[in-house]
Amino acid sequence: MAERVVITGMGLVSPMGHDVETVWQGLLTGKNGMNETTLFDASTFPTKFGAEVKDFDLAKVLKKPELHKDALRGSAFVLGACAEACKQAGIETETDAASDGVDRENMGIYLGAGEGAIDSGPFFKAIADAWNDEGREMDWEKWAQTAFGGMTAMRELEQEPNMPAGHLAVLTGARGPVRSCLTACAASTQAVGEAAVMVRSGQADIMIAGGAHSMIHPLGVSGFSRLTALSTRNDSPETASRPFSASRDGFVLGEGGAIVILESLSSAKKRGAKILAEITGFGSSADAFRVTDMHDEARGAVQALKAAMADAGVGPEDIDYICTHGTSTSENDAVETKAVKKAFGEQAYNVPLSSPKSMMGHLIGATGCAELIVCVQAMRDQTIPPTANLNDPDPELDLDYVPNEPRKAKLETVINESFGFGGQNNVIVLKKFAE
Repeated sequence: MAERVVITGMGLVSPMGHDVETVWQGLLTGKNGMNETTLFDASTFPTKFGAEVKDFDLAKVLKKPELHKDALRGSAFVLGACAEACKQAGIETETDAASDGVDRENMGIYLGAGEGAIDSGPFFKAIADAWNDEGREMDWEKWAQTAFGGMTAMRELEQEPNMPAGHLAVLTGARGPVRSCLTACAASTQAVGEAAVMVRSGQADIMIAGGAHSMIHPLGVSGFSRLTALSTRNDSPETASRPFSASRDGFVLGEGGAIVILESLSSAKKRGAKILAEITGFGSSADAFRVTDMHDEARGAVQALKAAMADAGVGPEDIDYICTHGTSTSENDAVETKAVKKAFGEQAYNVPLSSPKSMMGHLIGATGCAELIVCVQAMRDQTIPPTANLNDPDPELDLDYVPNEPRKAKLETVINESFGFGGQNNVIVLKKFAE
């Protein structure tokens, strides 16, 4: 018999705060985490702002921060999120002699984690020093000499997307299955969904699942700028993210770490853990279309939505709220609206939707789990967070996007959806827990 999968802990480090409750209250009161870029000199870039995590100090969160002294920003953020989630779930961290009753061999990790930032200064210096202007070519031997002199092995290793999961294994002692995926903006939704499947099938009693990412660096911003995916509203960063608005011009790049503790119902009951919500459905698909464009008929998104609802045994009439991907790009918001209409039929007009990215920014690999946490909080407080900056609705997008103000509503079953570059589509169905 398949195990029921419940959430017993949550943690979040984001541009809006370093814990779940701070972020949640910020979403309800219209705060946001967007401002001028300070992590590097962006003065020559088309987009000069982002959503940075400010003043986060891992030493204030962990007892043994020295074990993670080489951690890059994404790893540090998800370590903080994991510490918060484990504390809520009653799972001890930073100890070799845990007395919490958790079998570490049956506790695993699944992260949707992004690559770390390169060590920009030494890296670009090596390129500049090794360029042969007369021959118009690179002298790779000279590049290697310069690079070996200025770059450090551990910092280069920390760029690998599996490293955040390694840090969490050290933090928690988890010795069960460890997985890492990087399916762009859908990564942590996929990680949570597939981790839930692992718990459901008995491969683990507990899975620590979520995401970590920071792309606010010269190469990350350059890439998204070249794709014309970022807002260039430099005169007003706070209002730049405008999902479903007629004046939307791109997303705001953010960073962060998000974790949920997934547990079999039997394990949670045995431990006496407080149950926050239940994951009942997961759907995943690929567009099989273009690398950066969603399929214009939303075929992959529709497939994932239908698969998640079928897995959960619910229909469109059972869904009380959809937490959208809602990036504030012209294409995403239009195709996502089309996907909901196709998957829900006429019921699409009766289901409220909103986008936390309007205030939080786009946390890339961490964004799906961060928004899943928002869904759990919404069910707890029976309140839908708004889509901020929606003052000029796009007439072509005619669903209920909960503009600008939170809304009280009966929330029993909700959907979180994430769609990533490469045509990756992942959808999770959550329910309020009931025996």
